[in-house]
Amino acid sequence: MKKILVLPGDGIGVEVADQTIRVIDHLNTKNNLNIEYEKELVGGASYDVHGEALTPAVLEKAKEADAILLGAVGGSKWDNVERDKRPEAGLLGLRKELELFANLRPAIVFDALLSASSLKEEIVKGLDIVIVRELTGGVYFGQPRGIEEYEPGKQKALDTQIYFDYEIDRIARVAFDLAKKRNNKVTSVEKANVMETGVLWRQVVKKTHEDYSDITLENMLADNCAMQLVRNPKQFDVLVTDNLFGDLLSDCAAMLTGSLGMLPSASLGAEIDGKRNGLFEPVHGSAPDIAGENKANPIATILSFAMMLRYNLNQQDLAKNLEDVIQKVLNEGFRTADLYSSDDQTLVSCSKMGDLILERL
Repeated sequence: MKKILVLPGDGIGVEVADQTIRVIDHLNTKNNLNIEYEKELVGGASYDVHGEALTPAVLEKAKEADAILLGAVGGSKWDNVERDKRPEAGLLGLRKELELFANLRPAIVFDALLSASSLKEEIVKGLDIVIVRELTGGVYFGQPRGIEEYEPGKQKALDTQIYFDYEIDRIARVAFDLAKKRNNKVTSVEKANVMETGVLWRQVVKKTHEDYSDITLENMLADNCAMQLVRNPKQFDVLVTDNLFGDLLSDCAAMLTGSLGMLPSASLGAEIDGKRNGLFEPVHGSAPDIAGENKANPIATILSFAMMLRYNLNQQDLAKNLEDVIQKVLNEGFRTADLYSSDDQTLVSCSKMGDLILERL
């Protein structure tokens, strides 16, 4: 029996998590998946009830679970809440406390969605890349940080970018190991031309690469990488980068596929005694403007569950089957509102997309 903690979160997170739970129930019944799950609050939903985005009790359940499925967190409702209690603090807390240092964000263009991309079809057709983002170091966690007065009536802001060599080495190894299962190429992205952390990043990645002589390593500056993602994205296979650049570049890569509603992600910890902590979530946000309207696209969350099957639950065949079913539904022309673009397609709701996936499973 595997235990999953489901954290629907805020906004459309509740709706897309519900459709994914339907998939879990189906696989439990039809494929003897043998998963037990429990729902808990996180983010703004938790703040409204408990006054904090992540309670100690939920954190303890997260540590005990085999994997975590997260819907989405955040929304303008909580813009004026103290930073350490805002919805995003719940997500950051999970990443930090569970030591989920490796964020995997695939960007795959399904043939059925070629027209949804803002780029020409010949540029994105067949695109299949993965961005490996370091998730627990860098400027989002560095100290000191804050806003302070440097003269009466005048303020300055400070954020600190810090990386330790071991943090760079372990994320590089994740990228190289992943590349072995793909096309044996890693592009390491930093700003070694202007940042000391970039200099160390490049040095450590090159050193780590000595253990992976069968993998091709390319070093690229982050601004050039952003340009190349739009110019010729298929030159990449696995990209590995720091927390800040990974945040930016993965969202850029997301739009190559046509919609954030299509993209899953996995945040993984180190494997210890055969167990690896993992949090699986869609790349998209909580979209409060459509929350409760049954319009959201659940595919990214369901694909995130497929990544859970692959990376944490050792169910590669089920993961592949689920991905193939989603491809089939899209090939048949069914679209949620974020993907709908022409009369020859069939516009469906969030729950209807769930129905279609279940029927084909």
